[in-house]
Amino acid sequence: MVIRTALLTEAQELALLGARLWRETYAGLIPESNLELHLAETFGLVQQATELADPGSTTLVIDEGGALLGYALLRACGPEVEKRLGSFSKPLEVARFYLDRSLHGAGAAKQLMAAVLAHAVAVGHDGVWLQVWEQNLRGIRFYAKAGFTELGETTFPVGDIVYRDRLLVHTLMGRKV
Repeated sequence: MVIRTALLTEAQELALLGARLWRETYAGLIPESNLELHLAETFGLVQQATELADPGSTTLVIDEGGALLGYALLRACGPEVEKRLGSFSKPLEVARFYLDRSLHGAGAAKQLMAAVLAHAVAVGHDGVWLQVWEQNLRGIRFYAKAGFTELGETTFPVGDIVYRDRLLVHTLMGRKV
């Protein structure tokens, strides 16, 4: 298993992976029409190519023998987010953090998060933040073990429903690459 930066030429594979993992995670929990709308708005080829080409974003992928099995989408934040997070002057958002079920419990999530935090430090961020659905207890436990603490609540719209998420932060002060 190798963790590396995604290539622009992998936009289609990343779009398919993201859509599959999101569907597997949320099917049956979110109404089908909303789920399909979110997938169309978020995981198309154009969206993935745009994110991969964006100089303010980095996508780290888990590559196992040439197959992508997980990824983290990282985004630099603007002043409005910096103000909301308060104690960070240059936070980095973990906008997506998804792994194939075959990697659950194998330490891959821990390795990917270590790569995320190392990347954040290497490019000069002083904190990392993310949001996680309040009903995703497995994710919440993982992020707590990875050093994230709860800052508050936020929302995440999917179709015509707005879900409540937890806003989590990780302070990078003192971390070394």
